[in-house]
Amino acid sequence: MATAAIEEYLEAIYTMASEGQPPIGARLAERLSVSPPTVTDTLQRMQKQGLITLTVRKEICLTERGREVAETLTRRHRLSERWLTDVLGLNWARVHEEACKLEHAISAEVEERLSESLGRPTTCPHGNPIPGTPGEAPPADLLTLDRVAAGGRVVVERISEAAESDARLLQYLERQGVRPGAELFVEEVVPPDGPIVMRAGEHTAALGKEAATKIWVRPAETPAVS
Repeated sequence: MATAAIEEYLEAIYTMASEGQPPIGARLAERLSVSPPTVTDTLQRMQKQGLITLTVRKEICLTERGREVAETLTRRHRLSERWLTDVLGLNWARVHEEACKLEHAISAEVEERLSESLGRPTTCPHGNPIPGTPGEAPPADLLTLDRVAAGGRVVVERISEAAESDARLLQYLERQGVRPGAELFVEEVVPPDGPIVMRAGEHTAALGKEAATKIWVRPAETPAVS
């Protein structure tokens, strides 16, 4: 049985791959805030347990068993976030950390009842899809906000998992009205790596390029996938 630490690795690998980031040791170390030697040791244990494989380019791939564990954890994590916000009223900037604790303790029965009681939601409060629900596949025209040119009009689809552990960033986005479903107008992109100036409703905000890579959007003219 995988330990809680290994489960965190599996979940991180799964979310990185789903966001188009090839999972490699260095990125995983950064995502989990651990040292590269620790990542190397843990990945070796995961290989022995049949949870991952490594390609010749050192990219980490989940085995069928590893993917099953990762999807279960991700589903329970995102359901927990939905419960914490929708039922308990916690701020969306705080729920990620709490859900990280809950996801390891939820049983299959509780998971099913939780989903049913919440009306079988398809996304977490940050817009990320809940595995095993209709509409799980993201729209094909998604891109990150840093790739939108000045004058672009887009709709926020989801906030990357990489941003969820940054409570200050989430609080800032909330104050500026940058949430899933919000329409943004990009007023200015300061070259080459300067901030992106955007308008969300009555709010005008500036966002650094690194933070903008963590916000997934779609063209405003394209209807949302139901």
